[in-house]
Amino acid sequence: MIKIAYIGAGSIQFGPIIVQDILLSNALCRNGLEIHLMDVEESHLEHVVKHGEYVNQKLKRKAKIVATTNRDSAIKNADFVICALEKDRNVYWSQDFHIPRKYGFRQVYGENGGVGSLFHALRNIKVIVDLAKAMERLCPKAMLLNFSNPEHKICEAVTRLTSIKTVGLCHGVFMGREQLSKLLKVPLEDLQTKACGINHFTWFQEIRQKSTGEDLYPKLKIIEKKGDWLAQWHELALGRILFRRFGQWPSPAANHYGEYLRWAEEFVIPQLQFFYDPYEGHPWENNQIPEGVYTVDRVNYEREWTKDWSKTLLPVGSTEEIQLENEDGSFKSSGEIATLIMESVVTNNKRWLEAVNVPNSGAIPNLPNDLVVEVPAYCDASGIKPVQMEPMAEGIAATIRLHASIHKLLVEAFVEKSKDKLLQAILIEPTVDSYRNAIAMCDEMLALQKDVLPELN
Repeated sequence: MIKIAYIGAGSIQFGPIIVQDILLSNALCRNGLEIHLMDVEESHLEHVVKHGEYVNQKLKRKAKIVATTNRDSAIKNADFVICALEKDRNVYWSQDFHIPRKYGFRQVYGENGGVGSLFHALRNIKVIVDLAKAMERLCPKAMLLNFSNPEHKICEAVTRLTSIKTVGLCHGVFMGREQLSKLLKVPLEDLQTKACGINHFTWFQEIRQKSTGEDLYPKLKIIEKKGDWLAQWHELALGRILFRRFGQWPSPAANHYGEYLRWAEEFVIPQLQFFYDPYEGHPWENNQIPEGVYTVDRVNYEREWTKDWSKTLLPVGSTEEIQLENEDGSFKSSGEIATLIMESVVTNNKRWLEAVNVPNSGAIPNLPNDLVVEVPAYCDASGIKPVQMEPMAEGIAATIRLHASIHKLLVEAFVEKSKDKLLQAILIEPTVDSYRNAIAMCDEMLALQKDVLPELN
C-alpha cells in the first residue's frame, strides 16, 4: 500500500486537482492507496475531500481519503509528502510587493526574486523546514515534493538543513515550451528541449524538432528578429532582449525572470499588482485585499463594474480558476509532474522530467554544487538524477551566482536567527540601491510579519 500525505491540501484551486491527479494514476492505486489531506483549517478541507470521494467513486478506486489538522499523523509512515502551502497568501504577498517599492526598490513582484521574496521565503522556510525535520522522525525515507514558492530558496533550506530527499516542482518550463511552439509553429509533442538555471530564471540550451533532429535556434533567431516589438510585449519583450544579448531563450516569461534583474522594469509594467488606493488604508489593515495581477494584458477590462464575491468560492484577491472535468465528463490532468515522479519511484519505470529543482551536484558545471538549480532529470526507484548540462553563458551564470549567495545568506539568517545575515542578503539583492532605505524596509517588514517570520535577533 502507498501512503501519500498532502500538507496544505485546503487550497480551493490546487487541492482538488492534485488529489484528482493521484486518483487518475493506475500505478499509485493498484495495490492500495491512502491519501491524508492536512490543513490547519479543517473547514478548508471539505471541498477537497468531497471532490476526492467523487473521483474515487467515479473511477471505481478504493483509495482511503483522510482529512486531518494533525500534520504528524498525516505524514507518519508516508511514502511521499506533498507540500503546497501559503498562509494568508494575498495579505503577505501584497506586503512583499508594496513595502519594498515604498522604499524605492523597484522589484517586479517579490515572489521568487526581488527583495520581497526574501521575506516570502523566510515565512515558508520556517514552516517547511519544520515539516522536513518532522519527516526525519516519522517518515525518513519519504520524498518531499514541494510546490510552495519561492521554490529554490525553500528547497535549498531543506536540503542544507535536513536529510530529507526533496524536489521542487514548477510548471514554468512548460510555459516556455508553449511560447517556443507558437513562435516556431512546431507542435509541442514534436519539440525537444533542455532548459536549466534557477526557478523562474531558466534558459533553453537545446531546442530541436524531434521528428527531424533539426536545431531550431537559427530559425528562432530569424523569427524573433522580424517580430513586432509590441506583439506579446508583457510576456516576451524582456525575453527577446535577453535572447539577443545572451544567446539563449529564457523561461518562463518576462514577469518571472524579470524578478532577478534590476533593469527589468524597462520591459515589465508591474504597478497593477495588488493595486489599491492607499488613501483608504492599506489592504493588510482593512482586510480588503485586492486582486493579484500578473500581467496587464490578461486583465479583463470588460468585467462587471461591481462583483459579488459571496457568489464565488474564490477568495478576494484570487482570479485563478481550474477546470477539473472535460466536456465529456472525463477528468482533466493538471499537467504537474508530481504524480509522474511518484509513479516512477513506485514502478521503477524510468521517466523523463522536463524540470525539477534539486541540488546542482555538478549538473551545471559553472554553478555552485550545493545551489538548488532547475534542470531536466530522469527518475526511477533510485530517485531523481539530473541531466548533465553545458556550462551556462558567463553573463547568465554571474547573475545566478549572485542569487546563490543570497540564498546561502538567507538560510544562514534562518539557522542563526540573524537579522544581520538577512540584511546582508538584502543589501546585495539587485533591486536594492539605498542602505538607509534597506534598513527601514527590513524593520517595517519584520514588524508587519512578526507573527509568521522566524525569530531574528
